[in-house]
Amino acid sequence: MQTDKLKKLVISAIEDLKGENILEIDVTGKTSVTDVMIIASGTSGRHVKSIANNVAEEAKKAGIRPLGVEGDDQAEWVLVDLGDVVVHVMQPHIREFYDLEKLWSFDVSEERNAI
Repeated sequence: MQTDKLKKLVISAIEDLKGENILEIDVTGKTSVTDVMIIASGTSGRHVKSIANNVAEEAKKAGIRPLGVEGDDQAEWVLVDLGDVVVHVMQPHIREFYDLEKLWSFDVSEERNAI
């Protein structure tokens, strides 16, 4: 499945369960692990887990088998690895603490030019 179609599937699966503050970050060239990270918030552990499970189930229905799902036991932060797209579903306080948006928006080339 193309990355764009997979992104749309993931965002739709998150929206279906009322995930909040959905953000897509293009990390192409910043990591070899994935091309896109999608970050969303859930209001509680149960909500976070449900959103992540829905993402994994919708991906399976589309023929994409998740490479891994991590963190669903505590459900403060659940990661769903779909290869080209990695999904982070977090409770708001965890999302604020780790601030992945800031971490992954950092441009390495800008830092190298500053040195």
